Amino acid sequence: MKVLVTGASGFIGKNLTSYLEKNGHIAIAVDLRSGNVVGDITNVNFVLETLAEHDFDSIVHLAAVADVKACIEDPYSCYKVNSFGTLNMLELAIKKGVRRFIYSSSANVYGTPFELPVKETTPINPRTPYDYSKVVSENLIISYGRNKALPFVILRSWKLFGKYDVPTTAVSRFTSACLRGDPIQLYNAGRDTTDPYHVENYCHAIMLSLGKEEAIGEVFNVGTGNQVSIRQLAEMIKRLTNSSSRTIDLPPRTPQEASPMRSYPSIDKIKSKLSYQPTILLEDGLSRTIRYQKDLLTE
Repeated sequence: MKVLVTGASGFIGKNLTSYLEKNGHIAIAVDLRSGNVVGDITNVNFVLETLAEHDFDSIVHLAAVADVKACIEDPYSCYKVNSFGTLNMLELAIKKGVRRFIYSSSANVYGTPFELPVKETTPINPRTPYDYSKVVSENLIISYGRNKALPFVILRSWKLFGKYDVPTTAVSRFTSACLRGDPIQLYNAGRDTTDPYHVENYCHAIMLSLGKEEAIGEVFNVGTGNQVSIRQLAEMIKRLTNSSSRTIDLPPRTPQEASPMRSYPSIDKIKSKLSYQPTILLEDGLSRTIRYQKDLLTE
């Protein structure tokens, strides 16, 4: 299978292209900065001419402005990339007659969830421009499915971590602090909860979505189905690194974050329809990430 991957130079993209190739597929890496094809997905000519020249069976659309703060400060750029960029990729998918269009959405569409665990039927509750941009893109994709018979799959992911992750995420920050012996800073006393999981599990979900007909036209939550507090996550990393770092409780970063954010998914649907099971459990995933960050420190 030949798979065109947008956002291929990012955290998920690097892991996914490697995962696809290890599993016998050909990945065509597309990104603004580097890859097999370099260009901007907001440029219609680049998408419908340059990318259309390449031979591929499916598209995995990861490219997005993922920095929530940047999206709040510049919502126009957020929507331009995250929503209009998606629209361009949908046009390409129709033009090429792809067998699968997989979209990387986010648990952010649920905002502060109305129920726990969060199901695919739980009403969405977006808060920031980033959240809304994902909702807009999901609706664009569904409309192409209904009106253009596009064979799509939408994946709503919880907190990913692993190799190539950006340094500002919780797992990266906590691991770096523990390896250096620095204090571990916990905003809002680490009371928020989520479902952190290793990126290879997400790559596995994408592979299943590419290969199984049962995935077409569906929206799936992706995670492990477990609820972990940010404090528990920090303590786990501290234990796995044998670190003497102390935790420091900080106030919420914003008044809106004063109430703890609790969110974790039901993954019953993806397990039932696609036989998905997490391949890497939390402690193993954290241990792999710790080894990766250790190697970076010694380079």
